[in-house]
Amino acid sequence: MHALHELLLYFPLRYEDDTHLMPIRDAASGQSVQVQGTVVAVHQRPKPRPQLTVTLDDGTAKMDLRFLHVWPGQAARMPVGSLIRASGEVRSYLTGKEMVHPRWRCVTPDAPLPDALTPVYPVAAGVSQALVRRHIDRALSACNLQDTLPESWLAELGLPDFQTSVHQLHKPSPDLSPNVLIERRHPAWQRIKFDELLAQQLALRQARAHRAQQGAPALRAGNLLTGLLRALPFSLTDAQQRAWRVIADDLTKTVPMQRLLQGDVGSGKTVVAAMAAAVALDAGYQVAFMAPTELLAEQHLRKLQAWFDPLGVQVGWLAGSQSKRERQAVVAALQAGEVSLVTGTHALFQQDVAFARLGLAVIDEQHRFGVAQRLALRNKGGSPHQLMMSATPIPRTLAMSYHADLDVSVIDALPPGRSTVQTRLVDGGRREEIMGWIGQQCRSGAQVYWVCPLIEESETLQLSTALETHVSLQTALSDCQVGLVHGRMRSPDKAAVMAAFSAGQLQVLVATTVIEVGVDVPNASIMVIEHAERMGLAQLHQLRGRVGRGSAASVCVLLFHEPLSDLARARLKVIRESSDGFHIAREDLRIRGPGELLGARQSGVPMLRFADLVEDELLLEQASQRADVLLRNYPLNAQAHLARWFGVRQEFGQT
Repeated sequence: MHALHELLLYFPLRYEDDTHLMPIRDAASGQSVQVQGTVVAVHQRPKPRPQLTVTLDDGTAKMDLRFLHVWPGQAARMPVGSLIRASGEVRSYLTGKEMVHPRWRCVTPDAPLPDALTPVYPVAAGVSQALVRRHIDRALSACNLQDTLPESWLAELGLPDFQTSVHQLHKPSPDLSPNVLIERRHPAWQRIKFDELLAQQLALRQARAHRAQQGAPALRAGNLLTGLLRALPFSLTDAQQRAWRVIADDLTKTVPMQRLLQGDVGSGKTVVAAMAAAVALDAGYQVAFMAPTELLAEQHLRKLQAWFDPLGVQVGWLAGSQSKRERQAVVAALQAGEVSLVTGTHALFQQDVAFARLGLAVIDEQHRFGVAQRLALRNKGGSPHQLMMSATPIPRTLAMSYHADLDVSVIDALPPGRSTVQTRLVDGGRREEIMGWIGQQCRSGAQVYWVCPLIEESETLQLSTALETHVSLQTALSDCQVGLVHGRMRSPDKAAVMAAFSAGQLQVLVATTVIEVGVDVPNASIMVIEHAERMGLAQLHQLRGRVGRGSAASVCVLLFHEPLSDLARARLKVIRESSDGFHIAREDLRIRGPGELLGARQSGVPMLRFADLVEDELLLEQASQRADVLLRNYPLNAQAHLARWFGVRQEFGQT
């Protein structure tokens, strides 16, 4: 019954108006119309390519139906004298009018016209529209269409009831505009989108309630946190202190913390996470720092070592590039509780890794990990507290919807002394000119990132590569030291290059986008990004955030190549005009939807099929407000609503 019930929410892609006939005489070229006439001639040409032409006459004029792909027996189904009803686009040619590959069927003179628009559904190969329509007719008559919303809500929200809505979308009245239905502006669509958003809110609230039933260790600050704060060479900003107070309060509770700490690049999220780690370590628990790339994990390793080594806490390291012997030693130490603080990559949640007492899991760039991956790390220690960090700001509507199961804190200010970054768009044809300017800046003491999208030449994407650019810059800037780092290098080699750049021994670092996050070299003040038109807004903003970390005036040069698509032009306009990460994230959501901002997070979490987080913000707010009321006052309605939306799903015609 589930599959049949799901067809209620399997809505058409478009509609065809077969509710009236157009006289052939009045059918104009370019119009999509329905005509009906008697077959007066049938002409079939077998060679060189089979072609069938059937001529209709409705008493006002004649029209040819032309079929370029003919199936056996088709002509016999349309004999002279039969009455044919055909729909399609009219084309004019020298001697008259025609339709090419129209929809057609034989009818009797008294065959009635449909009383509703004809829905056209998305179907898998081999599944006919007629089959889908029959099954949906069954669903509309057999399934329970009882409303899951309290009756009083419909008037308050200005929404139609569920039964009326699904009937209008599957069998719309001919007086409704197909365009209004397709563009989802009709009240029936508003109801469906509200129901979808409400189902999402209910599901995420249930996930939060389930988490609240799990026990976690209550952690309180001690001497280690005091020592860490005293040793820091800087003071926390007000924004960091506000975020920390909320996190510290979460850690004292026996409900597992699941908090997202977001802040723009360079806002100081890592030190706040280190403070949380100090509290967990003080209480005798282990802490795991997980990052999506080895380069970022190594950056965390160096920072944590600088902060915790003087306090007597050794920082462990676990990553895929380690030798088998090194890995086994770290895994054994974690299981025995001999290593209390560890940082690493996906290697931290592999099956053979176990913790003696995991109290806190810190996950950086959380949107790069899937739900299953984050759960795998959390499950290493029962129910540890979990702190996720992201330098990709989340628009309000995204936080309200997909992140409604998380608590969110924002570090909304940068540390003092940061310089603003000027963003310049430069045509790729001026690349050599930019190289010359880079040489002048390096001789004046500047350090430069030069980012390329590929490591080596690709036949499909003829872009400047990191390897070629490294050679070109070494030749053009013979008096400067030029380094290279990319994802295929061995971890020790990458670390050596990054250390040399950090120490000022390299003036230019050619890199792929592995440096997108985590790299912190305050003296680096210039970022050149090749083929910026091919990168997303979030990625461009992250890369730009690698400069402007010191007091020197900083510049980000975006090299682009014509022709630019409308999407690329829109992205470059946004990144040039704004350095506000939240504004950029909102624009990214508007331009491309939630997919890229969410990354892999939504593995196993229902995505929205009908609602749009930009256009339907008001509906989202209403759904968010009503979800708690429905769970509290109408629990049976809430369960029925979830069952309607999150039953077993499959594409029609597929298993």
